Amino acid sequence: MRQVSPQVSAEVVAVVQRLQERSEFPVKQALTVLALPRSTYFDWARSGGKSARPVVLVPQSHHLTPEEQAAVIAFSREHPEEGYRRLAFMIADAGVAAVRPSTVYLILKDAGLIGRWKQPTSGAHKKGFDQPEGPHEQWHTDIAYLNILGTQYFLISVLDGFSRAIIHHEIRLRMETADVEIVMQRALDTLPKGTPRPRIISDNGSQYVSAQFKVFLRDAGCAHSKARVRHPQSNGKIERWHKSIKTECIRRTALGDLEEARVVVAAYVLHYNTVRLHSAIHYLTPADALRGPAHIAAKLAQRKATFDEADAKRRAYWKAQTAA
Repeated sequence: MRQVSPQVSAEVVAVVQRLQERSEFPVKQALTVLALPRSTYFDWARSGGKSARPVVLVPQSHHLTPEEQAAVIAFSREHPEEGYRRLAFMIADAGVAAVRPSTVYLILKDAGLIGRWKQPTSGAHKKGFDQPEGPHEQWHTDIAYLNILGTQYFLISVLDGFSRAIIHHEIRLRMETADVEIVMQRALDTLPKGTPRPRIISDNGSQYVSAQFKVFLRDAGCAHSKARVRHPQSNGKIERWHKSIKTECIRRTALGDLEEARVVVAAYVLHYNTVRLHSAIHYLTPADALRGPAHIAAKLAQRKATFDEADAKRRAYWKAQTAA
């Protein structure tokens, strides 16, 4: 709209209306002669020649405060490799700001810190094993190769299928059946007293299908389920663990020898179990989930209460700002 005085805009509207009434001069032609846009003329006519009031954007009660937005952006810059959902819960759990994932996404998008999400192009979902309802019902085990200064070592891990916690792991010189049995026995030794033996899920590696390993599991009182041949997704939980430790730990560190590798991997396992929020378990830590469904429910309720409290504080903040 043109920036003119109310008196001038009112006079223009009066002239156009007088031409139309007395000489039947079309409004369209009058506006062409005056070089006046139709939208401007009708805005003036509707407001009686008065300038439109400026639009004042009043923040809603649920909008974040400037300090919260700055805190989210700063935290994101400190953790550039985390997705927005994990980042939201990390921010809340750290006491920085209780901001829901959808809001974190919008903040990071506006700040140019997040790209557009793309639909995965993988094949159709295939149903795997029935999911456990509590800790220590199903354990997954597998072997990953580690190349340290040209020497091949073997990371043997045991992962709890409910909590995604790493029950036990070792970097060993060989990957024979005896090595797998040692790791598995040490994992079983950590079971709380009175806990039933878990079902063991593995791939079809020679160590896991050998008669020796079958005897070991029978003596240990563990059932055994094997993944479908040439279908690693059947044992996908531990495959995902291997991807995490390689991308977030092994490939980021120049490991000098076996002992250093064991120290670095042990530190990452501790971080993975107790600090890193896992997307498959409501963005809690595996250590939290390992304590059982009741503890998970309590943690989620506590997190919801934190978000609700933050919403109430924002409502009070913006109410005070608009009242000032």
